[in-house]
Amino acid sequence: MVNRPALAVVVRVGIALATTTFFQPDEYFQSLEVAHHAVFGYGQLTWEWLAPKPIRSVVYPALNVPVYWLLRALALDDTSALIWGPKVLHGFVAAATDVWLVRLTRRVVGERYVDAAFYLSLTAFFHGLSLSRSISNSAETSLTTMALSYFPWDIALPSWRSGVRKTLILAAFACAIRPTNAVIWTYMFAWLLWKLRRRLKDVLFLVANAIAVGLVVATALLALDSKYYGELTFTPLNFLLTNASSVSLFYGRSPWHFYLTQAVPLLCAPAVPWVLEGVNRATRPTAPGPLRALLGLIIWTISVYSLAGHKEWRFIHPLLPAMHILAATVLVDSFSEGRPARGGVFSRLKLSHWLLTLSLPALVYVMLFHERAQIEVMHYLRRLPPEQSMSIGFLMPCHSTPWQAYLHRADLASDGVLWSLGCEPPLEGQNVSEYRDQTDVFYESPVRYLMTRFPQTVDPAFPPSPMPRSKPGVATKDLSPWRHEWPQNLVLFGALLEHDGVQELLREHGYEEVWQAEYGWEGDWRRRGGVRVWRYGSTVSSLGGDE
Repeated sequence: MVNRPALAVVVRVGIALATTTFFQPDEYFQSLEVAHHAVFGYGQLTWEWLAPKPIRSVVYPALNVPVYWLLRALALDDTSALIWGPKVLHGFVAAATDVWLVRLTRRVVGERYVDAAFYLSLTAFFHGLSLSRSISNSAETSLTTMALSYFPWDIALPSWRSGVRKTLILAAFACAIRPTNAVIWTYMFAWLLWKLRRRLKDVLFLVANAIAVGLVVATALLALDSKYYGELTFTPLNFLLTNASSVSLFYGRSPWHFYLTQAVPLLCAPAVPWVLEGVNRATRPTAPGPLRALLGLIIWTISVYSLAGHKEWRFIHPLLPAMHILAATVLVDSFSEGRPARGGVFSRLKLSHWLLTLSLPALVYVMLFHERAQIEVMHYLRRLPPEQSMSIGFLMPCHSTPWQAYLHRADLASDGVLWSLGCEPPLEGQNVSEYRDQTDVFYESPVRYLMTRFPQTVDPAFPPSPMPRSKPGVATKDLSPWRHEWPQNLVLFGALLEHDGVQELLREHGYEEVWQAEYGWEGDWRRRGGVRVWRYGSTVSSLGGDE
């Protein structure tokens, strides 16, 4: 008998510790960096945290605070535990998706489908890519799965009320982390209220508990965020108002069918055929009511999210466990047709079902190679002695690497000595189609930027840059106020060196390449060519990622 919780923990924590690649900036700048700043007093806070009306709650980053606090108390923050400590934490958070999926599957479709759903979850490509990372959508996925597992799917049972409060609390916590999670619960409780429409006492019970839990969680969230920001702040409202404006479109606009044609196939891969057949079977009149409701939840959520201009794969990650349940019904039923099922699903899958393991090579690639150089460069910079790292500038698209949560250099705490290009959105109502952030201006003509915003010569004392990036939440008369001093180290992607004149200009100013690493393919042309470190006055002749 497989110990499912133990296996889930081993797999998710193992994936978290083994992952050495970069996926999303939010993994660092909306999570680890904020917690690092709270505990150690330094780190880069993005505009979401510094805007006049901040849109992020401290609830999710706060999960990492005890880890950093303990490391500081034990004087272990200068060790590798600074990196793997949060990884272990988020591995456990990720394992909750697998563990509570077992309970959810059992309650929606029955015990015979549990092993298949659990297997699909453990081998899912997108779970492997994202679930164990410190991204709020991953915690949202675990909380949503847990809440759905306690949801009253069968109101005919005398005990249907027993899990309502757990569902409400977990759902409220998920909404505190990601306010858009309310879309899921709008559908689920509307469905439940419809089922209870002829039972007034039960309706009142549900509404009263929802109001009570909502008020308690909202009050706690208001108090926590107001304490963190130093003034009365209700971040869910700020989040909704900001994203209802054109600001969200600054990060990209996708066609209405994005989730159907791109996100769902990627999330479900390689189980897409089973998911699609599961959708077909769930629409039949003979399908269990809870399974039809689960399908309705998927359709509703994707439909609502499709109305927004800005879309990302990870936004519908909380729906993936539900899709695994749909696929599990097909896997088990297709095997059982014609002969009785014996043993666990691990030992009786058809040969064709091993196609599901095709995701493993791709998972190994995204865990160990894809965008790995952006992580390794931070380890390299962290190990540099102070005399070789008096100042560091990143000439990259904004947020291309982790920051102080990986670097952990108090001597580089000042924005003037450790800086990167900014990419603040048009918070003042500027036209999104015409607005250009600092990264845009730089890449329009890197040589012109370097010649007009840097001194003509390098000061060997490497003084701090006066305005290396816009300060979020601070208005300036100059729309492009950026002014730099030449740093001792420049970090850039190899693609930048292919721009006419860039490499020659750097050499003329006394810089030489001292470190480089490159792994795999990169879709963004600005991030191609691996990561390079150029140092002023260096005589290093040997290069390599292991240096």
